[in-house]
Amino acid sequence: MKISYSWLKDYIKLEQSPEEICDILTQTGLEVGGLEEVETVKGGLAGLVIGEVITCEQHPNSDHLSKTTVNVGTDEVLPIVCGAPNVAAGQKVVVATVGTTLYDGDQEFKIKKSKIRGEVSMGMICAEDEIGLGQSHDGIMVLDPHAKVGTPAKDFFNVESDWVIEIDLTPNRIDGASLIGVARDLAAFLKKTQDIEYTKPSVDDFKVDNNDLVIPVEVENTEACPRYAAVTISGIEVKESPEWLQNRLKMIGLTPINNVVDITNYVLFETAQPLHAFDADEITGGKVIVKTLPAKTKFTTLDEVERELDENDLMICNAEEAMCIGGVFGGMKSGIKETSKNVFLESAYFDPVYIRKTARRHGLNTDASFRFERGVDPNGQVYALKRAALLIKEIAGGTISSDIIDIYPTPIEDFKVSVSYANITRLIGKDLGADVVKSILESLEIKIESENETGLELLVPAYRVDVKREADVIEEILRIYGYNNIEIPTQVKSSLQTADKPNPDSVKNLVAEMLTSQGFNEIWSNSLTKSSYYEGLEQYKDEQSVKMLNPLSADLNGMRQTLLFGGLECIAYNANRQNKNLKIYEFGNTYFYKGTQLKDQPANNYWEENHLGLFISGNKEAESWTMKEEAASFYGLKSYAENILKRLGLSADNIQVDDCEDELYSEALAYTYNNKVVLKLGIVAGKWLKKFEVENPVYYADFNWDNVFKAHKQHKVLFSELPKFPAVRRDLALLLDKSVKFSQLKETAFKMERQLLREVDLFDVYEGKGVPDGKKSYAVSFILRDDSKTLKDKQIDKTMQKLIMAFERDFGAELR
Repeated sequence: MKISYSWLKDYIKLEQSPEEICDILTQTGLEVGGLEEVETVKGGLAGLVIGEVITCEQHPNSDHLSKTTVNVGTDEVLPIVCGAPNVAAGQKVVVATVGTTLYDGDQEFKIKKSKIRGEVSMGMICAEDEIGLGQSHDGIMVLDPHAKVGTPAKDFFNVESDWVIEIDLTPNRIDGASLIGVARDLAAFLKKTQDIEYTKPSVDDFKVDNNDLVIPVEVENTEACPRYAAVTISGIEVKESPEWLQNRLKMIGLTPINNVVDITNYVLFETAQPLHAFDADEITGGKVIVKTLPAKTKFTTLDEVERELDENDLMICNAEEAMCIGGVFGGMKSGIKETSKNVFLESAYFDPVYIRKTARRHGLNTDASFRFERGVDPNGQVYALKRAALLIKEIAGGTISSDIIDIYPTPIEDFKVSVSYANITRLIGKDLGADVVKSILESLEIKIESENETGLELLVPAYRVDVKREADVIEEILRIYGYNNIEIPTQVKSSLQTADKPNPDSVKNLVAEMLTSQGFNEIWSNSLTKSSYYEGLEQYKDEQSVKMLNPLSADLNGMRQTLLFGGLECIAYNANRQNKNLKIYEFGNTYFYKGTQLKDQPANNYWEENHLGLFISGNKEAESWTMKEEAASFYGLKSYAENILKRLGLSADNIQVDDCEDELYSEALAYTYNNKVVLKLGIVAGKWLKKFEVENPVYYADFNWDNVFKAHKQHKVLFSELPKFPAVRRDLALLLDKSVKFSQLKETAFKMERQLLREVDLFDVYEGKGVPDGKKSYAVSFILRDDSKTLKDKQIDKTMQKLIMAFERDFGAELR
């Protein structure tokens, strides 16, 4: 939500700068997302002046151009070539001089001295759309003959500048969705140090002029519409809004429409109460009915889209048809037109659930629905109605031609909440004292119904839909007192595991719970196994197996060197029992014999390692009518394994990933961290599947848990502020030789762009039809972000072009 700093000062006298106000708002829970100095016209019309066309004649080399001379109040008369059909000598016009920057949306261009068809042009005579003063491009702007030559356009058009504060409004703080709401919070916070109050515009002058236009209202669905208020104004003149009103709306990003509609928008942002102005002469039958209509009823909204209504959509109807989707969007016939003379002004409270469901059903999100969905003040309708009616009468003329209709059968009461001083102290962590607590509550318009030694009985205003419990009230007290005013204790008690001494069992449990939550089952296999499994192997040699001197059987005559064989036994056992879709893991030790004969310390002839093994096989999910059958894959295993490393703080920037040769796998990757292998993963070699009679492919990840844990112990938790500016994603499809690895692309990308590049990811690999032999296609995503400002297209395009050139140079890449 955007608010204007100067507009805000209509409701509270502020001495603080815009920056200081932003800091206070963030402290009170209305977090500020941005602060920007803006003008009612982009660029402030800098460099534009009022000029007079002295001469105008046909361009000698063009049928549609004119050659003019223009006096702009300097000693030199400017030659300007103009293409507008309505340019003529004697006109007062707006001139952009050489060096002036003009804006077209996000694009900008600078006026330069140039030659157009052989004639010198030293400026530009402007149309209203070229300088942001309108939409017309039929010709140049022709000003009043009394306009003074040489006057800066900024002064002539009364361009205003202001500070606009953007508040990232959370769903629970709808009370802050208006300038009055923001002023109320500021007053409560500042009252601690200065005598300050916020004020609402008076509506005491509201009175009914006559009863010439009485339109009765019926509310059939009081659940969806607990309150409906309305009044009529007759004899108005619909025209452009006065300059002050247009400027107020422009500052917060709204486009002025006409005086009546602009007033409803003005009051919406002032009070947070949505209003709707109907053309009273279009209300067929002279009656308004608030009700739901049968399902599949057709209704055309203001955006000229025909929509099919749901039976729970609340509609504002006349005697014959619907006029408006209540609280969400108007209909084609419901709006105010230039010919409108009489207004039926609506101010209602609609049930948030009804509005939310209707808005989602139809994909509509308006300023009105945003507020109704979160719960506007159910007791603010009449005030907003009077405020808007007085403004319409002042700006558009007319008379108030009916009493206020206010249908409110079951008034919504304030919330009753009990709060104890002991709990306030306990939750805040500081004894504020009863006087401070009561002062803060009163500043927030929370009434103290009664008081005793232990606490307070309160009445919380109905517009504070987020304050219904004791804890909510205490949070209100704390945010106004100031989080920063709570002293940090000298001793901090924490149950968090310290980073320098992690507990091995806790870390194992953390990973085990993580895997279990992802559908893995834990297995325990015997550390005694067949030593014959290792016969003929080079990396896991039979002679380095720890052999049993008196084995119970040939199947249990040696200690395992890897968790793979126990896992394959488990997979084969389950597959033979119709359970082929498996995701399993195991923590366990592996054992090795060095082959030496240390008689003094024989235990040193042996060593053991702690490992974690992950296995997936079969389909990703069990067969189901809701899910397409999809086989488990190497990339699925890879994501599970890498997530474990990430969860334990092993930074991807410090991990080296390479292809590796391992006789247990047909294809494998090795992950090295600080020159130690922490993980191998890949596709289990076919000979092992055949040996264990496993039909489906098996994907296996082997963590050297000792190395992982050592790396985890070195991990330090760091934090930084969340970025305030958005990231931008760009994708490239690159045709590369098969030998090129993604890790090489990623390394090159970060070498070429260190400042803006945040992430590089591979999201698709393709080989097949359309891709030449020996080639593959990589689809790579790049996340760019500047932490100091919002990126512009030119900067993004420049960065991406630099990366493309690097890929072409280093890898012979081609864009697909």
